[in-house]
Amino acid sequence: MFVAASGVLALLAIAVFLNQMPAGAMPVLVTAVKWPSTTPTPAPPTPTVTRAPAGTAVVAAATFTPAPTEGPPELFFEEAPTSAPEVAQGVTSIEDLPASAAVSGLVGHRQSLPLSCESRSAADWAAFFGVKIDELEFLERLPPSDDPDRGFVGDVRGAWGQTPPNAYGVHAGPVARLLNAYGVQATAQRYSKWSLVQREIAAGRPVLVWVAGHVEPGHTFEIFTASDGRQTVVARFEHTVIVIGYSANTVTVADGAQVYTRPLADFLDSWGVLRNMAVTFDGS
Repeated sequence: MFVAASGVLALLAIAVFLNQMPAGAMPVLVTAVKWPSTTPTPAPPTPTVTRAPAGTAVVAAATFTPAPTEGPPELFFEEAPTSAPEVAQGVTSIEDLPASAAVSGLVGHRQSLPLSCESRSAADWAAFFGVKIDELEFLERLPPSDDPDRGFVGDVRGAWGQTPPNAYGVHAGPVARLLNAYGVQATAQRYSKWSLVQREIAAGRPVLVWVAGHVEPGHTFEIFTASDGRQTVVARFEHTVIVIGYSANTVTVADGAQVYTRPLADFLDSWGVLRNMAVTFDGS
């Protein structure tokens, strides 16, 4: 009852006000204005980028996906060193490694297509650790890209010896990622030390490496800029082989179905062109 009476009184007051206004005058309607808040909207937090410490490589999860997506290539490599890559002199004494060692049991096969060396090497390397992978299936599941650190560049049936964006191949990061998808505990390495390879061979584990030519000296690198502006090191006659043995002055590799030995100096020269890239095994 009180609320209803208040409403009636309010209407009567408005009517009296309108009757007292001069003829022709229009009432002014005032609406409330909401002023901006004096409290500033907090800015979104700055993203935190966590980088792996030097000497540590980060790999993808081992769950297989039929079509793996591209990922930042930096996720698959250790940080670049502050000094030049290690040379062979004095390594065995520093690491207390045997002067020579060899891995037995790895079986290599001839690659099926002109530029499928990475897939062939990956399949042979995985088979040594008990995981059977078809070379062409592995090749098909590598993501395509114009950046070899992200995926396979060009036509696998193209001529060997070109550089991106022409028919080229793929670097260690995508290969390690796909190997993990198949269940092989692979880590991509860059700026690797020769002592790392020695240690793996001495432990009975072969090492997949990126070289220029058929482990020949005298090749040079080039800087390639991908379509997204990212730069990377590439080389003509980019190739992969599997290191299966070493001595004080030599290195033995499986190059497809062939096994041969090169002088250590020639191997280090050829391997260094593409920043000492390698794939190593992480399992126990």
